[in-house]
Amino acid sequence: MNCMFSKYMLEELLERKIPRELVERVPQSPQQKVPEVENVTCYQSRVNMNGREYLLRVMVNETSTPAKVVTVYRTSKISKCWRSF
Repeated sequence: MNCMFSKYMLEELLERKIPRELVERVPQSPQQKVPEVENVTCYQSRVNMNGREYLLRVMVNETSTPAKVVTVYRTSKISKCWRSF
């Protein structure tokens, strides 16, 4: 999936110290897709960053062409966000 990043989104990545390559990779092959709010889907995968496991959550507006990344963040609270279907 090709996703568009806004200038704000790129600044957010720098501030949160999340590598852009990881964010680009998650929507292409997510471990999970979870519907969030209207028109936004969370693409999430477990990733290793700095020797620790995190859940990288990439919020994507799929109705935009190309799809637009709304926000992204990592969390160490994997069990809280991980869905068992």
